[in-house]
Amino acid sequence: MKNLKLLLCIVLSTIALIACNNDDDDSGSGPGKSKPYVIGLDLGGTNSVFGIVDAYGNILETTTIKTGNYENVEDYVDACVMALLPMIDKVGGLAKIEAMGIGAPAANYYTGTIEYAANLRWAKDRSVPLAKMFSEKLNGLPVALTNDANAAALGEMLYGVARGMKDFIVITLGTGIGSGIVVNGQMLYGHDGLAGELGHVIIVRGEEGRPCGCGRTGCLECYCSATGVAWTAREWLATTDRPSLLRELNPEEITSKDVFIAAEKGDELAIEIYEYTGSLLGEACADFAAFSSPEAFIFFGGLTKAGELLMKPVRESYNEHALTMYQNKPQFLISGLDDANAAVLGASAIGWEIDK
Repeated sequence: MKNLKLLLCIVLSTIALIACNNDDDDSGSGPGKSKPYVIGLDLGGTNSVFGIVDAYGNILETTTIKTGNYENVEDYVDACVMALLPMIDKVGGLAKIEAMGIGAPAANYYTGTIEYAANLRWAKDRSVPLAKMFSEKLNGLPVALTNDANAAALGEMLYGVARGMKDFIVITLGTGIGSGIVVNGQMLYGHDGLAGELGHVIIVRGEEGRPCGCGRTGCLECYCSATGVAWTAREWLATTDRPSLLRELNPEEITSKDVFIAAEKGDELAIEIYEYTGSLLGEACADFAAFSSPEAFIFFGGLTKAGELLMKPVRESYNEHALTMYQNKPQFLISGLDDANAAVLGASAIGWEIDK
């Protein structure tokens, strides 16, 4: 009975302390911050998705523009700001915005620049000071950016299947391939802010390697991204006479979604394309395990909608090619978060961390 009374006292004291703290807090602001919202931008090769996010991870407003519609970065930033301003007005103006975080391909967290991004036409052959450009257009708002896959990993760690994990690799399977590597609970940035470009590990060497947008040949993303799946389909249709539902389509317009639809209908060629893609991806993961021994590989992005068509060959190939000490250890998981939301939330988390 005494123990029960003691437990009741502890519970009541805890509730009182929480209530007291809640009364003292500015309930609308982030941790240690004075303003209630941040902007998160998931900048992809195809779409740019914006969200205004509160301190609890709620996305209050969102909009999207097409990244590829803009030849130069100045026009792109202007279009982004035009899309953002109505959202900002809805939450009370810039006075309510603490900062902006951006997740983008080839982004340098330390310098706020995008460095030679293969899938961005206005950053393909140069370094772009994107954080500075957005800050200037938004009246000096603090802006930081990181690799888009790093942003996805942050979102996964805060809200997704990586909660509680300290060592994992997120691999984003979209237009290209990105990766966010977490070691001992910390995002891996490297000495220059550019670590984690696993999509540009070369898996096919020599003249037979596919040319990559990065300027090299045989990169993983040329084979295992959504673009790579469509590429494989076109190659196989051109070099074999095997029957396939895909032959009903214009080869130049085939997408990974078309391959998925055909595979769902039992098309043998389409199923083999996923087996080939998964086998290459699993073999690459076997190599990645050797440098960080992750608890999990977490796959994120549109290509993951293929489910076991892709994941089964990934797991089998991993265990076939991994060193014995790494076999059957990591989990192979598909993100349970909405693609855009996870990346936007991850990008927004960077905003709360900016020291002004």
